[in-house]
Amino acid sequence: MKVGIISLGCAKNQVDTEVMQGILENSNYKMTDDYYDADIIIVNTCGFIDDAKEESVDHILEVAQLKETGKLKVLIVAGCLSQRYQESLKEEIPEIDAMIGTDTQDKITEVISSALKGNYISFYDRLNKIDEQLFLRQPYQPGPSAYIKIAEGCHNYCSYCAIPLIRGGYRSRTIEDIKIEANHFIEKGSKELTLIAQDTTNYGSDIYGKFSLDTLLDELATIPGDFWIRVLYAYPTRITDSLIEVINRHEKICSYLDIPLQHIDDDILTSMNRGGNKEQILNLIHNLRKNIPDITLRTSLIVGFPGETDEKYQNLISFMQEIEFDHAGIFKYSDEEDTQAYNFKDKVSEDVKEQRYQEAWEVQKEITRKKNEGLVGTEMRVLIEEALEDEPTTKVGRTEGHAPEVDGAVIIPDCEASSGDFINVEIVQALDYDLIGEMTNEFS
Repeated sequence: MKVGIISLGCAKNQVDTEVMQGILENSNYKMTDDYYDADIIIVNTCGFIDDAKEESVDHILEVAQLKETGKLKVLIVAGCLSQRYQESLKEEIPEIDAMIGTDTQDKITEVISSALKGNYISFYDRLNKIDEQLFLRQPYQPGPSAYIKIAEGCHNYCSYCAIPLIRGGYRSRTIEDIKIEANHFIEKGSKELTLIAQDTTNYGSDIYGKFSLDTLLDELATIPGDFWIRVLYAYPTRITDSLIEVINRHEKICSYLDIPLQHIDDDILTSMNRGGNKEQILNLIHNLRKNIPDITLRTSLIVGFPGETDEKYQNLISFMQEIEFDHAGIFKYSDEEDTQAYNFKDKVSEDVKEQRYQEAWEVQKEITRKKNEGLVGTEMRVLIEEALEDEPTTKVGRTEGHAPEVDGAVIIPDCEASSGDFINVEIVQALDYDLIGEMTNEFS
């Protein structure tokens, strides 16, 4: 039996996809990227915001058509959308043969066996810890970088966010389990470990009684080898002095931090139930740049939140221009059922949200372009990811200041290095988000 998996959404969802792929390969299923040749297709969905839900439904409907035009026998829907809309999704798309939620990847072979017999089946159990099936993971995409999910769920309960409803409360993995998985990837040749969770800085609070990301990083940095460790999804009020010290002390830990702030206006932050305020955020950024002078900062921001007046929006734009984040993701507020913000008054019109979204992106593009231009003439260490398909001698890589998938890249023409090599590159040209470079040394 041939199985295809379509993985949508964030890196955390990609890890879930890799768990299912590993289980299936271990059970002698053959994986395929040719969906017309697949007997079984799993769509691992995202249900975070409206655009993501629409994308997930579109993919499900496209796959459902393969039951008529291809050899497809079974359509399985997994992930956040199936967890959130357990009954209505099947009613609206009867072609679905089975569904599993966000915590039941270990049931995938059982689900397939039942669906092949014509029996509809679904699993939505909530696990208290992340399953050991993580150790069977197989990469969904080729490359030298591996995501390590250090915790599942969230209990921040931001007023706009449905993640706690979908993925449940916060559950950390043990340091021992994470280190075993990290060692596994390094032994297989990974050159970058990217730590992810809904909130990485809350790591350990549930099982160790205190924030323990600093301790985890200390342990991971002892693993032998030449590789990077990167931290994403850091909650601003939980970035401790100890964490900053650990990031600065270890050469393997990237001088990079992704801190989703969402807004800067104090009234909006209060409505979002984010905790903290503008003064605390400014002090944090000052502290980070003082103690880690070469740090790269990424953030995520939401425009059009209920109650965001022109003045409050301009506060956000002024903040972006003052702080000059190296990278930023901009999102339009999305009304999500069963969240506090869904019932808020003073909603911002779609037209105004779109205008603010476009303007904020332009502001960030100018900032990133200026930062990139400042790198021209410098020499940087680059991790090679892949070759361009139509130009195999042109390689694409990332610096310590570029996270996988979400930030820019470095393009290096006439480069003999291979995926997974570290090379030194002189930056010769700056683009809006990417850099052009020339290799200056033998690769390793």
